[in-house]
Amino acid sequence: MTVSPRGPAAAVLLLEDDPAIAQTVGFVLEREGYRVRVCGWLHEARAALAETAPDLAILDVGLPDGNGLDLCRELRQGPHARLPVLMLSARGEEADKVLGLELGADDYLAKPFSNRELVARVRALLRRAQVSAEPPAPAVAGFVVEAEGSRVRFHGELLPLTRRELGLLLRLLKAPGRIHSRDSLLDAVWGMDADSSDRTVDTHIKTLRAKLRQVRPELDPIRTHRGMGYSLE
Repeated sequence: MTVSPRGPAAAVLLLEDDPAIAQTVGFVLEREGYRVRVCGWLHEARAALAETAPDLAILDVGLPDGNGLDLCRELRQGPHARLPVLMLSARGEEADKVLGLELGADDYLAKPFSNRELVARVRALLRRAQVSAEPPAPAVAGFVVEAEGSRVRFHGELLPLTRRELGLLLRLLKAPGRIHSRDSLLDAVWGMDADSSDRTVDTHIKTLRAKLRQVRPELDPIRTHRGMGYSLE
């Protein structure tokens, strides 16, 4: 079995509505050591991205409920801005390829394609992303940020974080010891989401703490400062 550049657990999100192609691509990538989550609809892919951040996304262009290019554009404007994206499409015209690349795709593969070429492109994208990844600074004991900030390990254990929990933790990790107000965390992680409030931050900090305690019950690295906010010690 071939080990991927990011280890055998590298996660790939595959958005493909053709069951035969999805099954083939999923099988090929899993055989190479990748974990593959297959979505056949655009809304399923959005939900999957909201749950956990993959290491790479493979997006089909034509979908029953939209266009993979739309999701690529959304990725480049949100918290997954640096996620490697490979576009798949039955359209081989140069104009479609150029459009995909201009919208932020890292690579473009026209159907039909060989399994060998697909795997080679996936490896290359993951390798490139790993080389260009910015190391977290400063380092915090027990935490390791991997895959361009798309996942975090705590004392060696990969944390099963939601997108918001990951955003909060990364924000705290960027300035350990500094007190982050709820408003600053809200702006940094939720942006212009009008449905969010201070209580939203508190709730996600609570669930984040619970996941950290599942790894090391005796530790509580997130400190609450009454009336001020939170810090990472």
